[in-house]
Amino acid sequence: MTYDYIIIGGGIVGMSTGWQLKQRFPDANILLLEKESVYSKHQTGHNSGVIHAGVYYAPGSLKAQFCKAGVAATMKFCDDNDVPYNQCGKLLVATNALEAERMQALYQRCHDNGIDVELLDAVQLKAREPNIIGVGGMLVKDTAIVNYQQVTTKMAERFVEMGGDARLNHQVVGLQETADEVMVEAMHQGEKVSFKGKFLITCSGLMADRTTKMLGIKTDFQIIPFRGEYYKLPSKYNSIVNHLIYPIPDPELPFLGVHLTRMIDGSVTVGPNAVQGWKREGYGKINISLRDIWDMVTFPGFWRVLKANIGTGIVETKNSLWKPGYLKLVQKYCPQLKVEDLQPYPAGIRAQAVMNDGSLVHDFLFAESPRSLHVCNAPSPAATSAIPIGNYICDKVIEQTS
Repeated sequence: MTYDYIIIGGGIVGMSTGWQLKQRFPDANILLLEKESVYSKHQTGHNSGVIHAGVYYAPGSLKAQFCKAGVAATMKFCDDNDVPYNQCGKLLVATNALEAERMQALYQRCHDNGIDVELLDAVQLKAREPNIIGVGGMLVKDTAIVNYQQVTTKMAERFVEMGGDARLNHQVVGLQETADEVMVEAMHQGEKVSFKGKFLITCSGLMADRTTKMLGIKTDFQIIPFRGEYYKLPSKYNSIVNHLIYPIPDPELPFLGVHLTRMIDGSVTVGPNAVQGWKREGYGKINISLRDIWDMVTFPGFWRVLKANIGTGIVETKNSLWKPGYLKLVQKYCPQLKVEDLQPYPAGIRAQAVMNDGSLVHDFLFAESPRSLHVCNAPSPAATSAIPIGNYICDKVIEQTS
């Protein structure tokens, strides 16, 4: 058979897109292919599980709109599908005068974005969080925590119930486009299988650039992996904080800093940092892929990013290798933690799209051909925003095919 739509990628963005496309076109034949044995094994399954309120994004931007809409949509989906979440709120903690000044700017941004926040002085901060120190804080009430793998798996169930065709253990190895259709070749249990589709949508995250190359689409970006390392606190610290605790981020950097996260299972994690990754899907202690390294070092944008951020990169790498340095990032607002409290926990990998000129892509990035649409960059927090992002992708597909 020839499918109306074929989707590559069973992370939360791909699954949200398939689920919503099926709602729009109940009679359409839609196929979703995922190379792993479970959904959302990569970026979706290796983040901190936070449902973000949208504190950091420019008012009126797509990221701000999608994040705010995503909070409500994600919580409603969880309510409708019995997925547990905890709306515990988030506290951004300022530990010095510079951070307090940056916090004021974030407070104004929240006000402009219609986010419910409350400024706290040092005394109010201590009353809410006895184990946290700072000169002040900002309480973000709408922030919550969830297991995004559970959310994605539940979306997959809804997609299949509506007649969607979702297939695990199918790794796409070849794509070919003609005037009338797209041919998709995939490996399944050691055998090559083929599928035909009228239109192709790819949400392949860490492999986004390689997917576009399979169709010969010329782009000037590449995925550069950044590794986010986490630790887990001993169970005796499960009640060390009442909210999620975040530092005030440096506005010049795309990362939010090392934070304390109350997980949905009751545990507390520390992290992530942001160090250069040498393997796109490297979550263990030793993570090297010769192919991934070769792709990076032969890409001019990699060296330009490295040169522009060499100071930050050296500090992050030092803290990655030297646990006391990592700990200091947390001790500035939670001084009672010690080195031995940082226990192993799986790392995450962020798929950072980088342009040939070395600029980091902070917004949505798409590539297309007559019969395909490729999501090359879905900016953080894509998990929170997955439902409105999926809706947006559906709109673009309809616009492109009409």
